[in-house]
Amino acid sequence: MSFGFFGIQFGWGLQMANTSAIFEHLGANPEQIPILWLAAPLTGLVVQPIIGNLSDNTWGPLGRRRPYFLGGAILASLALIAMPNAGSLWMAVGLLWILDTATNISMEPFRAFASDLLPARQRTQGFAMQSLLIGLGAVLASALPWLLSHGLGLAKRVPAQGGIPPSVTVSFYIGAMAFLGTVLWTVFSTEERPPRDMEAFQAQQARRLGVLSTGREIFTALKDMPQTMRQLAWVQGFSWLGMYCMFLYFPPAIAHNFLGAVDDSSALYGEGIEWAGVCIATYNTVCFGVSFLLPRLALATNRPKAHGICLMVGGTSLIALSITPSPIWVLLPMVGLGIAWSSMLSLPYAIVAGALPARKSGIYMGIFNIFIVLPEIIASLGLGWIMSQFWEGNRLMAVIFGGFCLLVAAGLSFWVEEVPVTAQSRVLDKTEPTPTSP
Repeated sequence: MSFGFFGIQFGWGLQMANTSAIFEHLGANPEQIPILWLAAPLTGLVVQPIIGNLSDNTWGPLGRRRPYFLGGAILASLALIAMPNAGSLWMAVGLLWILDTATNISMEPFRAFASDLLPARQRTQGFAMQSLLIGLGAVLASALPWLLSHGLGLAKRVPAQGGIPPSVTVSFYIGAMAFLGTVLWTVFSTEERPPRDMEAFQAQQARRLGVLSTGREIFTALKDMPQTMRQLAWVQGFSWLGMYCMFLYFPPAIAHNFLGAVDDSSALYGEGIEWAGVCIATYNTVCFGVSFLLPRLALATNRPKAHGICLMVGGTSLIALSITPSPIWVLLPMVGLGIAWSSMLSLPYAIVAGALPARKSGIYMGIFNIFIVLPEIIASLGLGWIMSQFWEGNRLMAVIFGGFCLLVAAGLSFWVEEVPVTAQSRVLDKTEPTPTSP
């Protein structure tokens, strides 16, 4: 059920670890990086609620969610192939828009897919499995350029021209195959049960699809949002703002702040970006391992408290980069960040899933992600100005700021009121498929 998430995160991992470096290779300066990344949150803001509503009200030969997995995977794979071959900065930015749109088309229905098929008592375990596969995909994707460079001897840069390193280019090609291949596995190895009353479902489609109907459904869902989801919205906003700062500036910060690279086309800069990939792989390795422990931690406390503890560890770890003495020691804070990352990828979705009406889980999962992307849009529009006015181009300051955002999210998570598992019996109408037991 969740294997496609491995490929999706493989694509995300390559994007997160290498896009800022690709932009700098093509001439971007530190102040431009946030606005150039605007595609990531903006496409999520627009695409995810729409795809959520469409997938709630779709039925065809591939079922309800799977057509969106497949369509997004095909488009994302093509964008991954083209991204490292961009000939100019604006071409790379355009490809990022395409890649993010396609990835969101594939990713959003996966959250609702698990909620559709798993009973309430197994949702923490189900979302933890997604976290596990996300971690594994990100580990391999982040470390792949370093492995190709050191294991196969691919150059860190094109010797005569500078430009995007061959190790990064080959990694994106491999990512395209992984994205499409794993999503195809999920599409053809899982089964979605059809609506029990197809006529009622088709009547529902007529009410809920179309531009005006989709907008009305999104507005109604926002107005009727469950209290638990409203409380989690603040947690999501601050926690993902913190991680977004890390995504934007961590690889260049390693190259410039820890290795002392000055020229973005130098071998030293390439070594810094590759080492950042190893660090990112480290926190994703921890994410992979912690995903096995999260259900036990949530059982020992509760899911909101467990999430708050994990975010506190991650925020403290990012702030600790300010006193980290050398590149090798960066691996230690990455352990704490991996704990927070594992929780961010699973526990909020497990918490909110129990508070959602079954027939609208897709649209609500899409709306839930709005509270991730809105702070990121604000950061994209304003962080570059802060970088130039206050931080003097110091990329590490943005990463440390992200740590403080995680600490705020940790404090807010302790105020979240979770719906008890005994109250999570989902009421199905006639258009809903009967839930299956794994």
